[in-house]
Amino acid sequence: MDPLDAGAGGILRQPKAVWATAGASVVAFMGIGLVDPILPSIAQGLHATPSQVSLLFTSYFLITAVAMLLTGFVSSRIGGKKTLLLGLAFVVVFAGLAGTSGTVGQLVGFRAGWGLGNALFVSTALAVIVGAAAGGSAAAILLYESALGLGMACGPLLGAVLGNVSWRYPFFGTATLMAIGFLCIAAFLKEQPKPARKTSILDPLKALGHGGLASAAISAFFYNYTFFTVLAFTPFVLNMTPYRSGAVFFAWGVLLAVFSVLVAPRMQKRFGSLKVLGGSLVLLAADVLVLGYGNHTAAIVCTILSGAFIGVNNTVYTELALGVSDAPRPVASAGYNFVRWFAAAAAPYFAPKIEEWTDIHVPFTVAAVAALLGAVVVGVRRRALTHEAEELAPRHATEDGVTVFAD
Repeated sequence: MDPLDAGAGGILRQPKAVWATAGASVVAFMGIGLVDPILPSIAQGLHATPSQVSLLFTSYFLITAVAMLLTGFVSSRIGGKKTLLLGLAFVVVFAGLAGTSGTVGQLVGFRAGWGLGNALFVSTALAVIVGAAAGGSAAAILLYESALGLGMACGPLLGAVLGNVSWRYPFFGTATLMAIGFLCIAAFLKEQPKPARKTSILDPLKALGHGGLASAAISAFFYNYTFFTVLAFTPFVLNMTPYRSGAVFFAWGVLLAVFSVLVAPRMQKRFGSLKVLGGSLVLLAADVLVLGYGNHTAAIVCTILSGAFIGVNNTVYTELALGVSDAPRPVASAGYNFVRWFAAAAAPYFAPKIEEWTDIHVPFTVAAVAALLGAVVVGVRRRALTHEAEELAPRHATEDGVTVFAD
């Protein structure tokens, strides 16, 4: 099922429950890039080093990775609506507490709690939207992916606008918006039916015994290291005001959304998933090298341009991960994400450390090598991925914080 085949009428004519969940999804995805423009301001305000501040991403995604083993376990027992509300409640509490932090250690800890809430929410949101949507799953998936793109683009912008007043305000703003989302979902969303079979915590790990799924996860691990080097380390390299940094990452998010939703499916149809993925990873590696070794203008341009390659990669990786094995899609998704999000936790920690040990250029060399390693895994394991990739239609949805399933 191609989400691009969904007509505009199908997308817009949705129940209030769908709009409430989609709106909360926008805010949830905003939380991923929210701190980007204010990382230097946080470092200055809390007298912290770049490597200390980058732990905001590390704690967030480390908890997200581990939580992927728990989300199916929780939602299969308490239902989709309660899982969404539980996740939103965690985000409201911990985002609000993050704004009160007096030390970088407190802020890192509160971001970890935020990551747990976000994992519970975004891993369940698409299934809920598809179940409650009118007009078929194609319209629902396109609506969800649009929420993803809007959130990834607007997160840095909100962080810049509020962060220009104080680095604390973006956290309070997120808590407020998510509280509104909590009330809307509580009021408009009916409880979703529970799955017939309860998911075990170990099911996602067992699913990784499939060679194709393990290959997709390992390749995505290397790719995610590159992705989050750009997202978490580049703001220190650009060294711009919150407004200007927010504008750069807003443009980055727009390209990510456009290439994920509109361009990637067309490229897959024409060239095939594995060729598109391999080529995009190589181009991302080249882009990151120029970002690290070029002048300031080149760094800005390459940061924005990386959003295009990241958007393509996100879409193709998701489809490969969910189509390559015979495991239930929620289980395959959880196992895949468990592996790849560890790289999202590692990159923000190691990139500034590598700079401290060497110079500012080397972290981008490491990131470029990681992207190439991702392409090598795709090439070497092509036989494990080819059959499924050829038959794969772009029928699954992509989320940059968490991969989710369509049906």
